[in-house]
Amino acid sequence: MSDTRYLTFALGKGRLANKTLALFEKIGITCEEIHDKDTRKLIFVNEDLKLRFFLAKGPDVPTYVEYGAADIGIVGEDTILEEGRNIYEVLDLKFGKCRMCICGPAEAKELLQHHELIRVATKYPNIAKDYFYNKKHQTVEIIKLNGSIELAPIVGLSEVICDIVETGSTLRENGLIVLEEVCPLSARMVVNQVSMKMENERITKLIKDLKNVLNQEG
Repeated sequence: MSDTRYLTFALGKGRLANKTLALFEKIGITCEEIHDKDTRKLIFVNEDLKLRFFLAKGPDVPTYVEYGAADIGIVGEDTILEEGRNIYEVLDLKFGKCRMCICGPAEAKELLQHHELIRVATKYPNIAKDYFYNKKHQTVEIIKLNGSIELAPIVGLSEVICDIVETGSTLRENGLIVLEEVCPLSARMVVNQVSMKMENERITKLIKDLKNVLNQEG
């Protein structure tokens, strides 16, 4: 085992990381020091299993994986679609489920049906562009925002928004509804293309073990 190189994991910060670590514990992968709320460490190590973990902002995870700074990443499907990196998507982890939707006031539905030129506010310009241009064949003006996307149609910045919907309560509170669904989303495991070749045995076993647990949980 002493010659074995470390497998490095990049985990999306927050709920995603917590759920991932809980899932990993079910297949015997633990990392005690990552649970220490007061630590200032950036890299966490399991010496016995030769594994390293670090937490990163969601949009950065595919970048770390593509460039080989991490062998494996755990991140939402929305980030994978938006970033469009050269990585292998190997497993749906079945948690963090939500939907990417086109939302707006009820009267905006007409604009979507008649292919009118409208403005779409979103944190996800690439996903929005792909949906409107390649699937709906509708020309739109896409406005990139970083927060409170629901505000855009309320203040007249855009007719609709393209955003993640979990429960829809924020939409309802602001007089907006889901007009169209773009795609379902959940947490995914992604792997660096070179790592998949070099560490095939270890990574394949990891995927198999995780699949078994996920299947048992239904």
